Amino acid sequence: MEMASGDVRGRKKGRRFSAFLAYASSIGSLVCFVMMLLNFPGMNIAFFIALSTSIAINVHLWLGRLREKSRNPKLVIFLHRCYFVTVTIVVGCFLLLQFLILSAARTGEGEVDIVIVLGAGLYGETPSKVLVSRLDAALEYAVGKEAMPIIIVSGGQGPGETITEAEAMGRYLSQRGISEANIWKEEASTSTLENLVFSFALIDEMGLGEDNLRIAIVTNEFHLYRSKHIASTLGFNVIGVPAKTPNFYLRVLYHFREAIAIMWQYLFK
Repeated sequence: MEMASGDVRGRKKGRRFSAFLAYASSIGSLVCFVMMLLNFPGMNIAFFIALSTSIAINVHLWLGRLREKSRNPKLVIFLHRCYFVTVTIVVGCFLLLQFLILSAARTGEGEVDIVIVLGAGLYGETPSKVLVSRLDAALEYAVGKEAMPIIIVSGGQGPGETITEAEAMGRYLSQRGISEANIWKEEASTSTLENLVFSFALIDEMGLGEDNLRIAIVTNEFHLYRSKHIASTLGFNVIGVPAKTPNFYLRVLYHFREAIAIMWQYLFK
């Protein structure tokens, strides 16, 4: 009887803890949603994470209560097991993708002819911290080469931006000593895929489409795996140059977002 009462107390504590997590994650989702509406950086990703966590916890809590009250407990047990298998698969895929992302986040070796810097957001015409990190990484990488490579700055104009990302990137580089002749602008792209497709098309237009052309892609460390994968599907063998994401908060959020983007790319494209 003591063991039975102990089991009951343990279950009650477990339910209370699960309920606390459910309420906390739901409130967190609401806070992230409001902050997303107020245009706080990265809040769209944080809202997705908080909402997914809230749904997962609430489903677990609901199945637990249903298991106690159901007239067909075997069916509920089966559903609960399916739930745990699904969560395990999702978490396993996420960890595998994080391993791939981290493995790709290193600088390739050798001289290059062209450096492609992938665009990121602007505030009006001011580069965001993420974009500045990419431009600084490109500067550090390119200036150290024996011969200055061509630098392609790639990015169109998005919501809240008064000029194209490529224009802002070109200004940033020229103000730091890069010759205008070495800066080529690709100003039409709105996604990573378009960044690379249009940049490679620009290379062909300028008559530099040789098979032995050496190309480096500069982007943030969380973004390199997907960028290099897209480049390889387009038939280009590139090396990566990672830019360190400015702060830990953004790094965590963008790692989550990138894992989702990679899964979406593999499943639907």
